[in-house]
Amino acid sequence: MSSASASTRMNLEETIAFLERDFPQMNHGGPAFHLEAVGPLTARMRLDHHERFLRPGGTVSGPAMMALADYALYAAILANIGPVGLAVTTNLSFNFLRKPGATGIVAEARLLKLGKRLAVGEALLTAPGSDDLVCHATGTYSIPPER
Repeated sequence: MSSASASTRMNLEETIAFLERDFPQMNHGGPAFHLEAVGPLTARMRLDHHERFLRPGGTVSGPAMMALADYALYAAILANIGPVGLAVTTNLSFNFLRKPGATGIVAEARLLKLGKRLAVGEALLTAPGSDDLVCHATGTYSIPPER
């Protein structure tokens, strides 16, 4: 994935600017979600290690990983369709595969289908420096009609 691609509607910097402007709540408590790359039908996002994302037992919480997967998939969609803030999540499914420990998490999002009204994708979550999946997520998103 590259930071800019001729086959995406928004490059990395444009996608980051849109997310920061339209979704400031994701940075409540300080920036923690970092979009690192966008490309044709793809995005990579990193969640920082922070105590606020840990659950008892010293592992990253399920809700933190769920937010990362959803946000990464949404970023992949936006980079590819442009600044459409009213695209919404209609379904998410998660398989938590192993305990990640107290660490940051990286999400590699890939769109499997990007149509005019519907997008379907998957996000593979790993701990930095590891290829072992900690979570596999799939999501479906409704894209509003162009006006």
